Amino acid sequence: MIRRQKKDMLRCVAVLMVTAVVFWAADVRAGELQQKLAAESAIEQVMQRGVLRVGLDVFVPWAMKDKKGELIGFEIDIARQLAKDMGVKIEFVPTKWSGIIPSLIAGKFDLIIGGMTITAERNLKINFTDPYYFTGQGVLAHKKMTSGWQLDDFNKPEVTIAARLGATAALAAKERFPKATLRLFDDEPAAVQEVKNGRAHAMVAGQPLPVHSAAANPEILAAYPDQLLEEPICMGVRKGDIDTLNFLNNWIAAERNKSWIDKRRHYWFETTEWQQLVQ
Repeated sequence: MIRRQKKDMLRCVAVLMVTAVVFWAADVRAGELQQKLAAESAIEQVMQRGVLRVGLDVFVPWAMKDKKGELIGFEIDIARQLAKDMGVKIEFVPTKWSGIIPSLIAGKFDLIIGGMTITAERNLKINFTDPYYFTGQGVLAHKKMTSGWQLDDFNKPEVTIAARLGATAALAAKERFPKATLRLFDDEPAAVQEVKNGRAHAMVAGQPLPVHSAAANPEILAAYPDQLLEEPICMGVRKGDIDTLNFLNNWIAAERNKSWIDKRRHYWFETTEWQQLVQ
């Protein structure tokens, strides 16, 4: 009887030892996996490289060239301050809007800081940070072609609406004016020119472009005060990069608490002091 009890006890000890080894091995694998994920995160690679590569498209006043050919704008300020706080250099990678998400996924830059709003379609491909700003979509119209019109008057088959390809402005235009003809352009200056030339009745774009364009061409263009929708502006990162998301979210929270982002937004969106710097 005693011999049998000893055998059972030894068997239990053996089971416990095997279980302990299994858990230890699992912990080791989890630790290795965690280290591997951290090493592959964009933020770790930026620190090792010493350069933050930012993808963006060029549109006023988010990102544009000054008279010296240097990029300036709201998003440029955001990216430069982020790089400064990280202690690394900054490299901008201008990319057409329609290809900016595939370029991020392909690793051509580390993150998107380009006035990007969250949509379900985009979020299925990349991750977004917390919002650092909210913007609205507005209407810029040809003054003579739309004299006396209310917003509902744009929702007719004979009306042409312009918008930037791949932007949420196109979605807002399609939703608000489903009966109108929607024409898409690779960039916003081309869409504005289409309205100025009278080949489109209006365009839909994120503020402050409609207001600024109307102010610059008051005899030809008019901006409507209505906002079609309000959208959160976020940074875009590759999927599964938790370390980078954590760092960026904390950075955004800190800068918003200091009101630094609001001050830069006021300068670029609510003043025209910067226009003398632009080409």
